[in-house]
Amino acid sequence: MWHALSGPQHYLAEGDDRARRFPIDVGPFCAVPDEPTAEHFDALRDLTGPGTEVVLLRGEVAVPEGWEVVAPINAVQMIGPKAPVLASDDPRIAPLGPADVEEMMSLTSRTKPGPFARRTWELGTYLGIHLDGRLVAMAGQRAKTSEHIEVSAVCTDEEFVGRGLGRALVLAQINAVLGEGKVPMLHAAANNVRAIALYERLGFHLRRSLAGVVVRAPF
Repeated sequence: MWHALSGPQHYLAEGDDRARRFPIDVGPFCAVPDEPTAEHFDALRDLTGPGTEVVLLRGEVAVPEGWEVVAPINAVQMIGPKAPVLASDDPRIAPLGPADVEEMMSLTSRTKPGPFARRTWELGTYLGIHLDGRLVAMAGQRAKTSEHIEVSAVCTDEEFVGRGLGRALVLAQINAVLGEGKVPMLHAAANNVRAIALYERLGFHLRRSLAGVVVRAPF
């Protein structure tokens, strides 16, 4: 997240070279440099406000004394293919935007793919599939670095699981990212065996584990 907030997505970032965050209506993710000091965490507390819960998604997280660890995040990071894969030929896939926010909020509230706020879609290209007049599946983009774009918010309404909608949307995102000259990557809960197996079939491979945390800033 640090390399996104201080790189391609700096236009959305709040903060400075000591600590950065996305606006709260974009997402809860904050970041400090790769080798943080107490000064960086002090800046993060000042940026977010004392007592505020924030999300740090890093390879390793060691928070200073006074910061409360609210919940651990046990995840894996996966890197996608560097060359085009099978094209998604599902004609129902369409871009999502401001007019779809209420439906995106509803879908993510039911399927729980991870943090999603009213402006999260502004982070990158979001694609969805509507059936019976409602949004039933989507996949988007979140963190962008100089080399990678994260595929995120992959979710399908429970009623439509098993129809290949998620697969089609991830394929479309893979090729969209490659079309921007970057490599797709994503994060998944370490215990989400079904999702990890799908991503592996689509050309992703495990890069590393992530020990992120939800932490509360000290007063």
